Amino acid sequence: TVLMQRFVLYLTSVSAFLSSTVSFMDCRAGKVWFKVGDSSDFSVTEEGGVYALRRLSLVGKEKAVVVVYAHDLQSKQVKPSDATLTQQVPEILFPWRSVVVRGDGTLRRAKRDWVIPPINVPENSRGQFPEDLVRIRSDRDKNRMLRYSVTGPGADQPPTGIFIINPISGQLSVTKPLDREHISNFHLRAHAVDLNGNQVENPIDIVINVIDQNDNRPEFTHTIFNGSVPEGSKPGSFVMTVTAVDKDDPKTANGMLRYKILSQNPQSPSSNMFTINNKTGDIITVAAGLDREKVTQYTLIIQATDMEGNPTYGLSNTATTVIRITDVNDNPPEFTTDTFFGEVHENRVNVIVANLTVTDKDQPHTSAWSAVYRIIAGDPTGRFSIPTDPTTNEGLLTVVKPVDFELTRSFMLTVEAENEVPLARGIHPPRQSTATVSVRILDINESPEFSPNPKSIKLEEGLPAGSLLTTFTAQDPDRYMRQTIRYSKMYDPANWLEIDPVNGRISTIAILDRESPYIKNNLYNVTFMASDTGIPPASGTGTLQMYLLDINDNAPHVFPPEVEMCERPDPNAINITASDPDLTPNAGPFAFELANRPLDVRRNWTLNRINGEYAQLRLRIGSLASGIYEVPIMITDSGNLPMSNTSYLRVKVCQCDHHGDCVDMERIIAAGLGTGAIIAILICIIILLVLVLLFVMWMKRRDKERQAKQLLIDPEDDVRDNILKYDEEGGGEEDQDYDLSQLQQPDALEPECVKVGIRRLDERPLHHDHQYPLRSAAPHPGDIGDFIHEGLKAADNDPTAPPYDSLLVFDYEGSGSTAGSLSSLHSSSSCGDQDYDYLGDWGPRFRKLADLYGGEDD
Repeated sequence: TVLMQRFVLYLTSVSAFLSSTVSFMDCRAGKVWFKVGDSSDFSVTEEGGVYALRRLSLVGKEKAVVVVYAHDLQSKQVKPSDATLTQQVPEILFPWRSVVVRGDGTLRRAKRDWVIPPINVPENSRGQFPEDLVRIRSDRDKNRMLRYSVTGPGADQPPTGIFIINPISGQLSVTKPLDREHISNFHLRAHAVDLNGNQVENPIDIVINVIDQNDNRPEFTHTIFNGSVPEGSKPGSFVMTVTAVDKDDPKTANGMLRYKILSQNPQSPSSNMFTINNKTGDIITVAAGLDREKVTQYTLIIQATDMEGNPTYGLSNTATTVIRITDVNDNPPEFTTDTFFGEVHENRVNVIVANLTVTDKDQPHTSAWSAVYRIIAGDPTGRFSIPTDPTTNEGLLTVVKPVDFELTRSFMLTVEAENEVPLARGIHPPRQSTATVSVRILDINESPEFSPNPKSIKLEEGLPAGSLLTTFTAQDPDRYMRQTIRYSKMYDPANWLEIDPVNGRISTIAILDRESPYIKNNLYNVTFMASDTGIPPASGTGTLQMYLLDINDNAPHVFPPEVEMCERPDPNAINITASDPDLTPNAGPFAFELANRPLDVRRNWTLNRINGEYAQLRLRIGSLASGIYEVPIMITDSGNLPMSNTSYLRVKVCQCDHHGDCVDMERIIAAGLGTGAIIAILICIIILLVLVLLFVMWMKRRDKERQAKQLLIDPEDDVRDNILKYDEEGGGEEDQDYDLSQLQQPDALEPECVKVGIRRLDERPLHHDHQYPLRSAAPHPGDIGDFIHEGLKAADNDPTAPPYDSLLVFDYEGSGSTAGSLSSLHSSSSCGDQDYDYLGDWGPRFRKLADLYGGEDD
């Protein structure tokens, strides 16, 4: 039986969409399907929601009836039900009065208050504006005229002018459409005053609620949503959440969203791999078979619809969701072949033998793809290692320990490949994850090896040359090669030993001395080399360590060899010891004794033994003169065959200061120079200085004489100014046979033509034509000395000469040579005209020039 209900829907005159819910009680709990009767203004959903399809108005009507049919799908019964729609008209509100009974039984009127319920106004109204909402009125307007006003946001406060009131009638109206998403409600205050502005009623509050309309589509928070899910995830695994928002009222169906998956790409292995919670937007898997190696990502188109997902009346929007399938290690590495081959020479390390290649379907360069190689059989001594190439994921089989061809010619290794992370649950490694590697060892010519190396022997020092010490041989590891070994010496710093090149016998070629500077801690090392005859030849080295035992072969010496002592020592004792290169018991304790010779040793000195290592030397007399004294001391060691030696102790006796230290001069004397030697050195130095001084004085005097001669010589008599140069080879005029007569004063000049002047460089000329004092001709023309004295005399009698020595310049340039002077324009015999006919014959020397440049007179 279907029980029917009656619904009354109230409309305001501005309603555009109204809804109510029709519900039926089905005693059989079967599926009921709803349908609206013959009406094009309303519709009903599967849930029973009744909606107005367009703007309704009941002008002139009090109510409207809508018939809704309920169809029982199981019993095929159809039951009608009607819904009555009535119009809600604006109300007239009056002040509400309360009547209170006094204690004496009388009545009194209490303070009046207005009570106005909230006014609901739908948003986005398309009616005639201003549109009336409600009328307010005071009962006191019967006796007098009142004025009405409203205040608050929306009236006289921003946003102003939305609501107005008729000050006479009290009719409250709205002037424009409202937006709930902007302002959802308004709080106004209504006032009533008389014409004088006096308040006649207390202000009342008016609340206007803006009724939501479905005028906003859902908006997704992102255009594209990105999510991920591991491959192989079971159905029901959470993937991600998509979110959309609607500005409409979330408490109404206008803001209630429902989500739906519109499409999935690709549709493999199923078209419905995912589902979405229509209320929360959570996306989960609904089918198995997610495989990254087949499908790396899915793209879903998600739709969000308001009106609780009603496809007819709800507004919707879409967004894209990209779901990436993440990799898990569900594919083990597999070798590309069952057997790999490689080869390596013996004794080589860090050499790659073979490259092992694998395939892995997981995402490259991840821990599920990177392979780890492990040798599980065939290498018990750990001679091989397999690091992984991070780029190619290959296994690099490498030798890490030397292998010996003579021991093993090949290796058969079993190698296993795994990933860095374990395989996913339920995945088992296939047979291809194991492979065999065959490694062949190649033989090479190995170096001979000495055994033992180093070899140590003990022997006493002092063995003579030619003594056989030992045999030091080497073995060739190449058992499969026929080779011979030759021996040679590489390092023998003292050159004491030699080795037989064939049999390796070692013998001495010099006496072994433990006290040699090449011995360190009684050990002497010699290096030998063994070379085979292979191709190419190989060689090895071995070291022979000789431990030399000490014998008493060194006599002791006094130590220190030199000491200092003051002329008057206080104390006058000096402690000395002995130095012996030998070791105990061939060294100390020592016996000290003064020698008997010379005789003055025991007269001046005494030697007392302190212990087996030290003795004390004392001065018998009170003082000694400064100098060096050598005291002979005989020292005997404690060897099995004792050795004794007389060594000299140098005692430097010097003058000392008050601190007991030798003064400097005395230290010089003590160093080996006596007083006589020092005096001789000083005399030699003085003589050398005197000789240097005399040489300097002689040189200065010689320079003065040379300078004086240069000042007094007549320039014409200076043959150095008459050097002739010719462009022909030879010695010149009569070769080197000079005519010394050129030094003589010329005698062919007439006295009146001779004007020999002498002028000082520093004299001031008396007149413009530079006249100089004349000197008379020398009485003896052939004497150059008279010429010089005459010049000197003329210079001394010169009244213009300064009172100090100065350079003299003579303008007499000497006579010409026997070949004739070029200055013959001035006649040597007279001052008259000269005969130039001789110039026509130039002689054999200039005949060539005469032919070139000579000619007849025009």
